[in-house]
Amino acid sequence: MNSSAVIVVIIVAVVVLAAIGAAVYLLGGRRRSERLKEQFGPEYERSLAETDDRRKTEQQLGEREKRYRKLNLRSLDDRERAEFQDRWIAVQRDFVDDPDRAVERADALIVEVMSARGYPVTEFEQRAADISVEHPVVVQHYREAQRISAANARGGVDTEGLRRAVTSYRALVEALLDDDGHRQSHEEPRNGQARPTNEETQV
Repeated sequence: MNSSAVIVVIIVAVVVLAAIGAAVYLLGGRRRSERLKEQFGPEYERSLAETDDRRKTEQQLGEREKRYRKLNLRSLDDRERAEFQDRWIAVQRDFVDDPDRAVERADALIVEVMSARGYPVTEFEQRAADISVEHPVVVQHYREAQRISAANARGGVDTEGLRRAVTSYRALVEALLDDDGHRQSHEEPRNGQARPTNEETQV
């Protein structure tokens, strides 16, 4: 084989290897995208709508996962869980007489439960980001409750709106109290609906 033929063979081999490498890279990226979509469900779509950039969205969600894995989370013991459940029931009962106060207490109770579980609770957006890793459906309820709560602080939210806020807070309270390290896929569907709640806890 003369030198020209050797060069051609080398060039073809390089092109083939490059094509294989590109295909593997694209396949890996596609699989990563599919995994993140499955993992984060509606939170993936919400983040994508914010960034309008798939790569940036997936980078951010990947960073959430890394941060979450470093958290020192713990399950609540039976006494703690019972105490928080009683306090939550009291919040819902108080809604009838003072819905504004009930929403405030619900928001404060969420922070207490998260702190007891080991979540950092310095700011809302970080709390929501941490929760979204395991509870991408429930965190949508949390965002809605927080939005209504903030609007109520400025005035102008009617009783029905406050009721929606308490109902949305309830979804997260139940997820945090019931979560013993199981994946959300075993607890609730990812079609935007939280799993059914007990009759006695409904507002």
